[in-house]
Amino acid sequence: MDHCTALDLQSITERVRYNHFVSTQIKVIRKLAILLLLFVIPASADEGMWPWNQVPHDSIKQKREFDATPAFLDHLRLASVRIGARSGSFVSANGLIATDRGTVTSCLPSAENSFMAADNKAEVKCGGLDAMVLVSMEDVSAQLKSATALAQRNAAIARIEKDCAAKSGNVCSVVRLFAGGRYDLYRYKKYSDLRLVFAPEYSAAFFGKERDSISYLRYGLDVAFLRAYENGSPAHTPDFLKWSTDGIKDGELVFSSGNPAPTSRLATSAQLTFYRDTSLPIEVARLQTRIQLTALPSLVATFKTQAGKLIGLRDDRLVTRKTTFEGKIKRAAETSGVPDATRVWDEVASAYRKWTPFERPYQVLEEYPALGSRLFHNARAKLRGEAPETSTEPINKEAEVLMLTQYLDELRILGDKESPLKTILGGMTPKKAAEAMVASDDGVAKLAALIEPHAQKLRKQHEEIIGNLEVTAAEKIAQYRFKIFGATDYPDGTSTPRMEFGVVSGYTDRAAVVQPFASTISGMFYRKNNDGPWQVSQQWVDVRASLDPVMPLNFVSTCDTGGGEYGSPVVNKAGELVGVTFDGNLESLPNVFLYTNEQARAVHVDARGTVEALARVYKARAILEELGVRLALLPSI
Repeated sequence: MDHCTALDLQSITERVRYNHFVSTQIKVIRKLAILLLLFVIPASADEGMWPWNQVPHDSIKQKREFDATPAFLDHLRLASVRIGARSGSFVSANGLIATDRGTVTSCLPSAENSFMAADNKAEVKCGGLDAMVLVSMEDVSAQLKSATALAQRNAAIARIEKDCAAKSGNVCSVVRLFAGGRYDLYRYKKYSDLRLVFAPEYSAAFFGKERDSISYLRYGLDVAFLRAYENGSPAHTPDFLKWSTDGIKDGELVFSSGNPAPTSRLATSAQLTFYRDTSLPIEVARLQTRIQLTALPSLVATFKTQAGKLIGLRDDRLVTRKTTFEGKIKRAAETSGVPDATRVWDEVASAYRKWTPFERPYQVLEEYPALGSRLFHNARAKLRGEAPETSTEPINKEAEVLMLTQYLDELRILGDKESPLKTILGGMTPKKAAEAMVASDDGVAKLAALIEPHAQKLRKQHEEIIGNLEVTAAEKIAQYRFKIFGATDYPDGTSTPRMEFGVVSGYTDRAAVVQPFASTISGMFYRKNNDGPWQVSQQWVDVRASLDPVMPLNFVSTCDTGGGEYGSPVVNKAGELVGVTFDGNLESLPNVFLYTNEQARAVHVDARGTVEALARVYKARAILEELGVRLALLPSI
């Protein structure tokens, strides 16, 4: 493990321990605060991943003193695109799309180097990518009410989608919202021919690599440009976002348009308590042990994500807010005549208490077996008839021995009742057995096969105790909320188009460090001798003297981006693009369960920093001209 990564993991681990200590020590002080919270907990002003036909116009006007007119919102929606599970936006009338570099990875001639097409003829086709623009929405719930059985409903949905596509020529999709409380028909215009125009090198886009992911301050040029084509020519896209060269200010209202990943905001307080006290501590400890042996990038990324969730859940205020809100829903449901409205929460709490003793063996044997071992992952996938990983990187046998040794140690701690440990070890120590498995052609496959019956048993128990209940409880709670709040509430993220709003805002992090609303280009050179993971290419080093060191490069906002929204546009009140979303900070990770804006922030690439890099580093005159940037203001490019 490199020194920088070790420091980073140590820092996160210390933060986990510190937060646990603080939560224990100040419970007495917080009792009074919690009692006050039980009576009034104001909704966060910027909360919500809003479907485009459910934008809270009055709330925005009241809370942010801005009239988000239908024309303003329609323009933003029609300029926004969905690219697979990610996002982007048109930024010229000739089909130019701004997104993040991760979206175009499969198109890049080189995974490490930058790419810039000299002209349209040099733009590289991106096979497998398409861009979808949401052109209209329609509530089709009434057409599905008579279909009570799942098979009937699926057949009705298929019929609606087929008829829509035949009549409109669009891609049509029925979207299930509020756990079936409402069904909307979305019509998309599809651009199937996308071509790569520009992407920076990996070291510039992912500056700091895994060390800086889900953190802030950030210094990354994580942007890229594609172009949509129709009939072999650049597409005509009159709805596009003007590129802002004036930038943003602290406290400024911004809007984001993207496709947030699924969230779990219907999780009950009992579920959050289980995650906080049982499942996440087990997972984080298992990951931490492995990272101390070898800092595999995938493990580091997962560790930071799960540790961030755990840190957030150990803040008593989050679970208290959830408990209080649940109480309001229960009372409202009972008042509105819903029979046994409180039963669903009681059932969930009882189920999680029953499941808790099974969580560790379930994680070790079924949910996250042999963490970090690609050999085991592929062996289990083959055993279960699933697709193996597609990585072209060679297997690191030394790392495999370390990961499998750790796994066999975990099996040994679980004991003979949970797995055929004696047969697995064959009289050897875990290390010797792991070495033999890696050296053998089928050693890991035999391990997967021996564990499989025990894993399947736990899988069945999980489904019986909490698996099916999680689904039905979430559906009931979503439907209660929909009946009570109607269109004033927003549905969980579903990887479908949404609108969010918030303000550009710095914050004070959990270590009491004040973080500014924006970072600057000087941060690209903030490590001595351009060392470690904080390296930029020679291209950047050569032009350092010409770069504006205080030019904003990244900034943060309170936009409720849910589970990511990579590549989504951020616009100001004039509808101009001021940034591109590429991450969230560590404190935003618990937002998957419950939104807060005290410290959680979405992280964006600043439009001004992008212009500075395109001009000074990449000499991208043609792109800047297409974006409408006045080159007279940018001499020497």
